[in-house]
Amino acid sequence: MKRIFFLFLILYTVSFFSQKKQTRKIVYTSEYQYTDEEKYPGATILIGDVKMKHQGIDLKSQQALYYRKENFFKAIGKVFIKQGDTITQTSDYADYDVNAKQALSWGNVVLTDPTMTLTTDTLQFDRINQKLYYQSYGTIKDVKNTLKSKKGNYYLETKKFTATNRVTVVNPENNLESNHLDYYTNSGLAYLYGPSTITNTQNKNKLYTEKGFYNTKTDISHFTKNAKLYLKERTVEGDSLYYDKKRGFASATNNIQVVDTVQNFVTKGNYAELFELKDSLFIIKRAVAISIIDKDSMFIHGDTLLVTGKPKKRIVRTYHNVKIFKSDLQGKCDSIHTNQTTGYTKMYRNPVIWSDQNQITGDSIYLQSNIETEKLDSLKVFNNAFIISKDSISKKDFNQIKGRNMYGKFFKNKLKTLLVKGNAESVYFNRNEETQVLETITKEISSNIEFSLKDGQIESIKYLNQSDGVTYPPSQLPEEVKKLKGFIWREDEQPKSKEDIFSKDSSDKKIPKDKNKDKKLPAIIDKKKKKRPPIGMNNK
Repeated sequence: MKRIFFLFLILYTVSFFSQKKQTRKIVYTSEYQYTDEEKYPGATILIGDVKMKHQGIDLKSQQALYYRKENFFKAIGKVFIKQGDTITQTSDYADYDVNAKQALSWGNVVLTDPTMTLTTDTLQFDRINQKLYYQSYGTIKDVKNTLKSKKGNYYLETKKFTATNRVTVVNPENNLESNHLDYYTNSGLAYLYGPSTITNTQNKNKLYTEKGFYNTKTDISHFTKNAKLYLKERTVEGDSLYYDKKRGFASATNNIQVVDTVQNFVTKGNYAELFELKDSLFIIKRAVAISIIDKDSMFIHGDTLLVTGKPKKRIVRTYHNVKIFKSDLQGKCDSIHTNQTTGYTKMYRNPVIWSDQNQITGDSIYLQSNIETEKLDSLKVFNNAFIISKDSISKKDFNQIKGRNMYGKFFKNKLKTLLVKGNAESVYFNRNEETQVLETITKEISSNIEFSLKDGQIESIKYLNQSDGVTYPPSQLPEEVKKLKGFIWREDEQPKSKEDIFSKDSSDKKIPKDKNKDKKLPAIIDKKKKKRPPIGMNNK
């Protein structure tokens, strides 16, 4: 048994060394051969029509030196290398290490395979791993693109080119710049690592990312780190960005910011779709629109945000659970429609606005902005218009004015005047100007009431038609007079900061039932058609 094993070991060893010898063996020919130990010790000098073969590689050159002991071949002049039927290379010089199956070429190196042409000054060819690499600038050209980089590796089997340092990929439509990418010459796919920019050579649109995928043939990209899309009139940013240039479609996910570079207008959210050719933007998931009004930001949030139209003519629609925050103006409703052409912002379904100390409600509310200065200009409240402000001392008492419609004017983005038209009513608490002691409570009824405000407080009231007024002492004020019909104080719904616009409220409050409707009125101290203004107010 031992003899059989020993015999097998001898046969295996002989076979192994025989195969190893075959792998090292090369075949070469030339017109002239000689040696010059003084000048080229250990080398065979080959002159004229030099040819060399080694395991699927053919090499030709004008001259060569073959170092038999080292099994090293040095080709000189018009070097031509061919591997199989598909890969060819030319250069001025080439070294070939037979044992290591490594080739080094330099001087006007040009390598071609069925998918690309590579040119460089110095190229290393690792035949074992079928890898080409260079360290000092190279260029790859395929049917679609021209790629250049300072350093690069090309893997022949997968057709993958890994380029680093000053990488560019150029075609008639786009110019890509990066410091690190993998590019597949057979498919035109590029995988980007590190800061990378793609510029459209026709319209100068840009894409930026630090990690992502780009298809140079279809112009489809998907970026997953610090992704940014720079369009002519918009900038889109997000954690993840998908862009189809031919369709003009982009979608972004998480931490999205879309900047309107023309209108000083920003939209944010966690999912967005942009249809470039239709000038349409759709945002959900913490969607918010931010506009700059007189150096102050206005934030409008809703479940869904839709922006359509060209710059300065855009329409912004915000749907469901809408809230507004500005330092001096807050609001809430179900939906908002803003037209940048007219400057109108229309609030629908149970809208409310808080301006300074005042709460304004109605069936619908319109805010008008000056399209030139972008400042708030006027206010319109249609049907069931109601304005409420807390008494300056008591937290349970409220000054109130209601009517059919209401029209207001802003000055320096603060509500300055209000005109209540149709079935106007008011309740206000009169305090002594010096002591602030509550003296009387007055209820007035008139067709129209006009009043001015200062620092959110009513400064003066003007009754445009004959009024009917009743004044009560505080101790004899009936409960049903204290609050006008339809009174609802909605302070708990008011966003107090820009973060509050994302909070969800309970279902809409219903108008409370008047429990004191049938109670008998107490004594009054005055009742007449024309009433003097309350203490602290001037009647115009």
